[in-house]
Amino acid sequence: MKDVKKSLKSKPSSFMQHLMDLGMSADDLFSDTVDGQSWASVSRLLNVSEQAVSKESKGLEGRDIISLMRVLSRAANLPSTANKSWHDAKRLGQSFINLADSLLNQDNATWNSIKEVFEGPMAVIQNVDRMVTNLNSLLMNDTDIVQIQSKNIKLQVQQTILSEGSGVSAFCGSDVGNGDCISVPANDIKELHDNGYRKVTLLNTWYNSAKCFSDIQQNNSLPPTATDGSLRMVLGSSIISSTVLGDGQHVSIAVQFTLRHITAETSKEIICAFWDFNLTQGGGWSKEGCFKTLSQNNFTTCYCNHTTNFALLLQIEEVEGESQSISLQIFSFIASGVSLCGLIFTFILFVALGVPKSDRTTVHKNLIVALAVSQFLLIFSDWAAVDQKACWLVTVLLHLFFLSSFCWMLVEGLLLWSKVVSVNISEERRMKLYYVLGWGVPVVIVAVTLAVTLDRYKAEEYCWLNMKSEVIWAFAGPVLFVVSVNAVVLFRVVMVTVASARRKAKMLTPSSDSKLHTLDLTWAATRPVLILLPVLGLTWLCGVLVHLSLVLAYVFIILNGFQGLYIFLVYAVYNSEVRNAIRRIQEKRKALSFTNCSQPTSFMPSQKSWVHSLPTHSSPDNSENSTTMSRSLVFKNERFKEVSTVVQLTAFKPSG
Repeated sequence: MKDVKKSLKSKPSSFMQHLMDLGMSADDLFSDTVDGQSWASVSRLLNVSEQAVSKESKGLEGRDIISLMRVLSRAANLPSTANKSWHDAKRLGQSFINLADSLLNQDNATWNSIKEVFEGPMAVIQNVDRMVTNLNSLLMNDTDIVQIQSKNIKLQVQQTILSEGSGVSAFCGSDVGNGDCISVPANDIKELHDNGYRKVTLLNTWYNSAKCFSDIQQNNSLPPTATDGSLRMVLGSSIISSTVLGDGQHVSIAVQFTLRHITAETSKEIICAFWDFNLTQGGGWSKEGCFKTLSQNNFTTCYCNHTTNFALLLQIEEVEGESQSISLQIFSFIASGVSLCGLIFTFILFVALGVPKSDRTTVHKNLIVALAVSQFLLIFSDWAAVDQKACWLVTVLLHLFFLSSFCWMLVEGLLLWSKVVSVNISEERRMKLYYVLGWGVPVVIVAVTLAVTLDRYKAEEYCWLNMKSEVIWAFAGPVLFVVSVNAVVLFRVVMVTVASARRKAKMLTPSSDSKLHTLDLTWAATRPVLILLPVLGLTWLCGVLVHLSLVLAYVFIILNGFQGLYIFLVYAVYNSEVRNAIRRIQEKRKALSFTNCSQPTSFMPSQKSWVHSLPTHSSPDNSENSTTMSRSLVFKNERFKEVSTVVQLTAFKPSG
């Protein structure tokens, strides 16, 4: 503690600077004075600390949390003196709850940095329990029920005079119908009355799910039942606590609680657990005395024979362990990089080689651009995750360009359909429609999604859409539609190709072997599938089955991560138009090189006069020799068919 105090004095943190601006110092934070005369100073320290935390936008440092935990500990141990009113106690409790809420919403990494001093955020909950126990007599001076609430914490103190048939109402966190409720069974209340208790006080607190509760592995006495690393334990609900006082003394009594599941992951097992502060250093989760009575939909009801802090632990079955997850991430990164290079090379070839313009090549180019930008953003997303604004921008752009990629895949399917089925639309009108579908529709979908679901658009952990809300359907819906339409198109193309191959085989080889026909028809069906898969998006169907097997996850990455490489090979390397363009360039270079080497320099100014000045011989022998010695080579520039240039070169050997 002395080192932390010295550090805050010599090099104040941002929070400490705010605190000093409000008139407090590090000495005030680490003071040991706790007595009846210090009530006002502790209350003021709580208020000032709360204000300083609210001004801190960067997040607290580990040493800040240590100092604030010191403040909470002083306030929690503050004695309830008789000269303080109900209003004084409630004001202090409200400041205490607000400050505790701020600490519980700090990142888990910050808490881990001070684990040698405090064993995690459950120390905050322990201080809340002590505070409400000490102040409950003051809080109950003028009323039978008091509630103190912050953004993520709800505290209630309820007092009931016991009589025959009396009971207490259930305590529920957050809004009505939330499902996070705890109560004492009526039979146990009756038993307290039968045992001579006159008054019962219930101290209940509800803690909404916070970032610092995400990692429970360090203090978990309930390891997963599997030993292969395929299972992990996660905190699957809010935390709800209950303490029962009979005539001011702690009593052991059973409770029943219902908690809502807060994770969308499918759990292998649901465990009713409580935090036992005596289990290990700092405490740990235990299920002793608790069992599950009902679990349906997203709610689980538990019964425990004691009071404390309760929660649900979910045993999650993972597709891969941590090492496998890292391997998948690295493999996906490599695949995206290779795909990006393949797409860039394909686009360069299409532009630089002067591939003849057509609606097909135009659609290919737009698809390549959309896919290339998507792959680049996907690679960059890991680095963007450290900055919130950059992550937001990457999420929006990823959504836009992935949607655009699929829309251009849909255009590829419609273009194929127009070739198979006669469509009476001019090419110019068709391309305008394709541009609207490929770029306009994705912009509209993203804009509407942002306008409707801005607060829940992005996931918290990574730069992508929120998978735990309906936002993901703004991507999954269009993808499923595109894949369905393109599957129909591919089926139609295969049927037409097979029918054409069958007719051709009967015409050319009517009496050939039936096995040869079968092979030809099989290749006729397989070839369009192999060629069209990368541009129709049908390989994304594997994504639905990824959770079933690790092998399927790798297959999905191979099929989609290497999509750019596949497009490069099929639509560039083995594309006849691209190869013809390369051949024309090579022939043109050979022609130019041959021209420069064959023409004498003295005749370069006037090629025509040089040709006409050649000597002519009338004799048959000389005519024959002249014919054999002269050679003619004609080159046609096919790139510009409207201007066909013919260059005639003549060379001869002297007759001897």
